[in-house]
This record gives sequence, structure tokens and C-alpha cells, in this order.
Amino acid sequence: MSTPDFLAGARAVVFDAYGTLLDVHSAVQRHTRAVGSDAKTLSDTWRQKQLEYSWVLSLCGRYTAFWTLTERALDYALARHPNVDPSLRPALLEAYRRLDAYPEVPATLDALQAVGLKTAILSNGDTAMLDMAVRSAALHDHLDAVLSVDPAGIYKTSPRAYDLAPERLGVGIRETVFVSSNRWDVAGAAAYGFTPVWVNRTGQPDEYPDLAPVQVIDSLNALLR
Repeated sequence: MSTPDFLAGARAVVFDAYGTLLDVHSAVQRHTRAVGSDAKTLSDTWRQKQLEYSWVLSLCGRYTAFWTLTERALDYALARHPNVDPSLRPALLEAYRRLDAYPEVPATLDALQAVGLKTAILSNGDTAMLDMAVRSAALHDHLDAVLSVDPAGIYKTSPRAYDLAPERLGVGIRETVFVSSNRWDVAGAAAYGFTPVWVNRTGQPDEYPDLAPVQVIDSLNALLR
């Protein structure tokens, strides 16, 4: 594998988990037939509220485990979509615990490790839900560390959350490439001083022009050449 320019000088590649390595919409997709025609909008609402709750709590100086926010966000999404059978709640939550990894993820992580780079997750997910998700997707053996923001007690994009990666991995901030599918997370990583890469799988318009990624890719395959 030849390495892209943005990996030059890097010692670690740190990934966001939800939406970057793990497909957050796969939970609802597994139950599309039961959910019905509102499946896509239900999943979109669930994800948006999950993130919104994390931002609001962080700005308020409060912290609640991400799994609790995930449950609350689903409750809101079900309330907004009354045509969806609310008895699906337990099945949807169980599916969220065991999200599908994007197909290119294992090979990407292995290839990065093969050239001497440390690989890690830094996620808003709490420790328990992250552990289950990573084991379910069979990714543990492909990662040097799985880091939750739990010890920081605040969500990304707080610098205190990003501090966890260099501290745990023993690498410098400038030696860390941070990869996320969430443009707000890329902005936070850029502000912190990481080398940020945006995985823009769905062709979303750019935001935060003063906090730009060094590279925009449409798949993790672009980390390999």
C-alpha cells in the first residue's frame, strides 16, 4: 500500500465510530418491513436527535451516557412517526447495539496497521455500548484502542474529549489523523489540531470553511492506494 500525503508523518489514525466505521442506519434497515414507509425518516430523526442531545448537554455542562441519549432519541423519533409501531422499540435498540460495519472497514484497519500506524476509535458512545458494537462487528482485533468520551465527561467537539486520544495512544496531536463522516466532528478535530479527514459518503455540501479537512474522501478505501 502506498500512503496518501495526509498520512505522511502520522503515527496514529483515529476514527469516529458511529457513521464512520459503523452504519447508524443499519438498525432501522434490519426492520424496514416492520417499520414501513417511514423507515428512512425515522432513522434520520433518531440520529439527528441523538446528536442534538449530546450537543445541548455539553453546552449546559452536563453529561449523560450516550446509550441513554440513544434511547431518548428513539422515543422522540417514534413520537414523531406515529404510524410506526412503538412495540418495535426493543428490537430497534437491540439492533443499534449491533450495528453493521461498512464493508471496507476491516481491510482498511489492517492495511493501516501493516504500515506501522496505530488505529483507534474515539467515540461519543459510552464504554458498554462501544464494546458491544465493536465486538459484534468483529473489529476488536483490528484496533489498538477503543476510546469512549466517558472519562472526559463531555462530548465531542470539546477539546477535553479529543484529549483522550493522544493521551492514551502516546502520540502527538500533529501526529494523529482523525477520520470522521460527521462534518461537525471534522471541524472539532481541525480546531483541536488533529489532521482531519472527512468521509463524505453521501455527497453532502461542505460546512465550517474555517475548519476544513485536509482531505475529503467518499469511502475509507481512499485511505489505501
